[in-house]
Amino acid sequence: MTDGTGRILDLGAAAADRAAPRVCLVMLSALGDVVHALPVVTAIKRHVPATRLTWILQPGPATLVRGHPDVDEILLFERRRGWPAMLDLRRELRTRPFDLVIDLQPYFKAGLITGFTRAPVKLGLDRARARDLNWLFTTHRIPPRPLGHIQEQFLEFLDAIGVPRGEPAWRLRVTEEERALARAIVAGAEGPLVGFVVATSKPRKNWMPERYAQLAGRLRDAHGARCVLLGDTTPIERAAADAIAAGTDAAPIDALGCGLRATVALLEACDVVVAPDTGPVHLCVAMNVPAVALFGYTNPKRFGPYLRFGDLLVDAFGGLGEAYTASARYRDGRMERITVAAVAAKVALAL
Repeated sequence: MTDGTGRILDLGAAAADRAAPRVCLVMLSALGDVVHALPVVTAIKRHVPATRLTWILQPGPATLVRGHPDVDEILLFERRRGWPAMLDLRRELRTRPFDLVIDLQPYFKAGLITGFTRAPVKLGLDRARARDLNWLFTTHRIPPRPLGHIQEQFLEFLDAIGVPRGEPAWRLRVTEEERALARAIVAGAEGPLVGFVVATSKPRKNWMPERYAQLAGRLRDAHGARCVLLGDTTPIERAAADAIAAGTDAAPIDALGCGLRATVALLEACDVVVAPDTGPVHLCVAMNVPAVALFGYTNPKRFGPYLRFGDLLVDAFGGLGEAYTASARYRDGRMERITVAAVAAKVALAL
């Protein structure tokens, strides 16, 4: 299946035979993973600009990708509709032959969609790293490797198709209208602006709201900073934001529920962002916005900030000095070990 170097095909050589190679990317969801997929997209387009790239996505993360200069087409998979959505997508894919399908998401549902596509090469993870029998739906697989950072794992797909990695580029764009909305939300804020990503959907990843509240007061007193609360309006995020606001007199700005694109613009407007392991951490990396990432439950060697802001990471996953690799699994009870003083010191470093 490979030429001895791990290369499965040479996309550049294929482009010589076809004016516009047709590539389909399967990465359905998880905002952080969608951000990690962007350097794969930009590298392909940088190497073979004529490539026509189609991305299969769920509606939420499609909001981030829509309009991206290197994505020619988005096919929506509306998961909430269940099997009717799957059958609709299958019918749509019957009419769209591809030269290459890249399945970055090693789960059964993504594998099933990959199986619906028409392509001579359907590239996925090796059997050891694929989950839910995902490997059954691919024709070719990248060479096995030990678990590493998820961004590195995605970049391995470039090696397999002969595309130089180059400097990772995300090419996320914020429009002037989105910037204007962000400015309106934080109007009147003076001094540094510090974003607080208040919660994730997984409680064990989250830092305690009362500590965010204490941090807001400390940052105001030490730096004249104003905090803006970021997130959606899910019950867990709403409860966290309300608890933070109730626990401080630092008057944080509540920006929950303003939408993904406006949240991206707010991240860009911040001087520094404090967040647990969630998509906005990786958005900050992509946009070069300093991020103080709080890791305890999840492994930062696999899921932490990539290339940038390692000096701002608060690592409670190995907080007792334990040696660990990217293959280490989840650790309960570690987020509680992250102190307000430790986070404040990282924010001060960023500022």
